[in-house]
Amino acid sequence: MTQNIHSTPWDARAFGIDTYELENHDEETLRATVEKPGHFTVKMDPLASKSLLHEYGFYYCDTLLKPYCRKEKLHPFDDERIELSENINVDDLIKVSNGAYHHGRFHRDFQISRKMADNRYDRWLNQLYEEGRVWTLFYDRHLAGFFAYHDDHVLLQALDKEYQGRGLAKYFWTSACRKLFDKGYEELTTSISACNLVMVNLVTSLGFRFGDAIDVYHKYNQ
Repeated sequence: MTQNIHSTPWDARAFGIDTYELENHDEETLRATVEKPGHFTVKMDPLASKSLLHEYGFYYCDTLLKPYCRKEKLHPFDDERIELSENINVDDLIKVSNGAYHHGRFHRDFQISRKMADNRYDRWLNQLYEEGRVWTLFYDRHLAGFFAYHDDHVLLQALDKEYQGRGLAKYFWTSACRKLFDKGYEELTTSISACNLVMVNLVTSLGFRFGDAIDVYHKYNQ
């Protein structure tokens, strides 16, 4: 492989296949993917031409938005029944996680099975749990979901099906954002699929604004 194509061991372990990410999308780099087995990812400016990507077998998967919120801009929503806890049974959280991320780029990749995509998120959640970066969400003392982060970046959040569609996410996010700001961060960031309009509306209501966007293309040589 060229120096512009790097293996991604974490994804490889989750999927059981060789996985790579391209740092560049010039023709020399794309040509190097032609006969190499494995799954490839390339991320590009949405306004950049994708003609070469299509020529070399890459297909569109997602557009990622990158919302951010400064501490003083947070628009909070409060509910006294909300509680965040570090008292975690990770097996319970895995049950919430499994199947919760159908907006994710690997869930939308027709070359990747739903089971493989779910496994990637479950393994990610378990890793974050082992690193102490997960909070359990309780509503009225009942397990409702989880919130996972790394430093000032929100990584994963999901609610149990029983608590979805009830307008509760804004309360959980308020509590979690406050807790992160209390750690000393002045700005929080996250990443959201442009097709996940529920999350787009949620973070907008909380005071997040939108910075960069990036298109994600995949290719799978079996």
